[in-house]
Order: sequence, then structure tokens, then C-alpha cells
Amino acid sequence: MAKHITHINSAKALSRFMQIFDGSFPSGAFVHSFGLEPHIVLEKVTTSEELKKFLDNLIVHQYQGFDFVLVKKVYKYFEQNRLNLIIKEDEKFSCMTSFEYTKASQDLGENYLRQINTNIQKEIVKEYFSKVKSKQTNGNELIILAAYAYELDMDVEMFLLLWCKKNIINISMASLKISRIQPSQIQKMLFEFDDELKELIAKTKVDINSFNPLFEEIIYQHKNLEPKMFVT
Repeated sequence: MAKHITHINSAKALSRFMQIFDGSFPSGAFVHSFGLEPHIVLEKVTTSEELKKFLDNLIVHQYQGFDFVLVKKVYKYFEQNRLNLIIKEDEKFSCMTSFEYTKASQDLGENYLRQINTNIQKEIVKEYFSKVKSKQTNGNELIILAAYAYELDMDVEMFLLLWCKKNIINISMASLKISRIQPSQIQKMLFEFDDELKELIAKTKVDINSFNPLFEEIIYQHKNLEPKMFVT
């Protein structure tokens, strides 16, 4: 009986996230391309193999050390019923991203919350959503979605797989109009990630180690521009 209930819950969670992540529904969408467009324009990415390498690097150097770490921490805090630490991670996420990125993440999180904040059963999720609605925490998109995945009893690895696959699909779409890579080649390339993502997610780093996740390596090609730190 317990296995039957687990199967029903898993199917419901998967069905909900297929709907949420479907770009054809007007939920809104936000994915940072991390410099793919200039890489294509400068012919650093011209083939599906080079596009796959770009996405591999994105997952290893961005998601494994930042987004995956954040979600796994938040999941643990939901399980431990530690709302204060969830809010702390929510605030930390906003502090570690650019203003534009943070605003887009919070706007989309608010949009998602309006659609999913119904019939919530778990008290800790209710409390977190209440804090977001009352503007007592930021409600970044990734944490809102992680909270809903936890509410639906979706395990963290499955959530991260779906979220990451959604992102790399959307990022890859940015190459369709400005490169000569064929859609069929991109589809084949994306299928190849299915055998890799589970292992990449399992190898998530313990602590966040990407202070500036939006830094684009293309900046190094500008002779008169270098990263600077401003202290006030």
C-alpha cells in the first residue's frame, strides 16, 4: 500500500512540474544564457558538440557549485522544519546575484506562487509561502519551486534533474536563430544529457563556491575591461 501511494505522489509531482515547466503555458520564463550569444557571434560555439561543451561547463562551474547546492540545503531545512535557515538561504541567493538576475528571479517566483499556492498541506511550506506573500523574504524562483517540489514529495534529485533539463533546453533555444546548428542536432545533443545529469547532480559540491555566478568568460576578451570590486 505504501509503495502504491508513493507511486501516485511521484506521478502527481511529475505531472505538475511538466505543466509548470512547459514554456507554452503563460507562466513566464527566466533563464540566464551565461554569455552563449557572444560565444556564438565570436564563433566560439558553432557546432552541437561545442554547444554541449558550453552547457557541460555551465552545469559543472555554475549549477554544481551554486544552484544545486542551494536546493539541497533548502530541502534539508524543509525536512528539519527550520524556516529561519530557509529564509537565510533565500536572502543569500539574492545577495550573490546581480540586480537584474535577482529581480527576474523574484518576479518569476511571485508569479509561480500565485499559481501553486493552493491546497498546501505541509505546514513548513505554508509558513514559507506566507513569508514570501508578506514580503518578509524574497521568494526567489528556485526556492519557490523547491518548496513546491517538497510539498509534492518529489525527491530533490528528480526536481534538480527536471529544473536543469528545462534550463539547458531554454538556453539551447537561444542558439537557434543566431547559429547554423540544426534543431535536430540540438535535440540529439540534449538527449545525451539524460545519461549524465543524474551523476552530475549526485556530485553536487557541499558548499556554495561561486561568489559571482553571472560572470561571463567573454569579458576576458575585452582588452580594457577587467572585473573590479567596489567597497563602500
